[in-house]
Amino acid sequence: MTSPTTGGFRRGVRIGVDVGSVRVGVARTDPDGMLAVPVATLSRPKAVAAPRSDLLTLVDLVADYEPLEVVVGLPLGLDGTEGLAAAAVRVYCADLRAALSRRGLDVPIRLVDERLTTAAATRGLQAAGRDARSGRAVIDQAAAVIIVQHALDSERSTGTPPGTLLEHATTPREDRP
Repeated sequence: MTSPTTGGFRRGVRIGVDVGSVRVGVARTDPDGMLAVPVATLSRPKAVAAPRSDLLTLVDLVADYEPLEVVVGLPLGLDGTEGLAAAAVRVYCADLRAALSRRGLDVPIRLVDERLTTAAATRGLQAAGRDARSGRAVIDQAAAVIIVQHALDSERSTGTPPGTLLEHATTPREDRP
């Protein structure tokens, strides 16, 4: 899906995703790409063979919102290197790409640096009087909002799309739907 560019900024909805080992936070932007809002917190199945309800729901959201792209937070170390968490996000993105493809959806996936987004989301909720322990699902959504809002701000200031485009060559795990 191509979207008109205004002053180096592409107009269109983006979906932001914060992938965690237990939950996936999802946010979206408005069609003008001005503001990000929380959408959902998806629970990830614990068993490897469990149905991937999180992926199926995320694919449904992509189909519903018809985004310009999906922006996924890549958890880099403070020194900028990728560790086990980043590798897990890359596998999740490969699984997401395969699930999107099975639905006939060819939506680009961008990986953007998400260092400290969960910490920032937690601080924001605490400042608003929310307890971090009881608000974990909200924290995941807030982290997704921060990820996609940062991507919008970055593109607006540089005139180029944020992060790194996920290559189609990434191989999903075969045991996932």
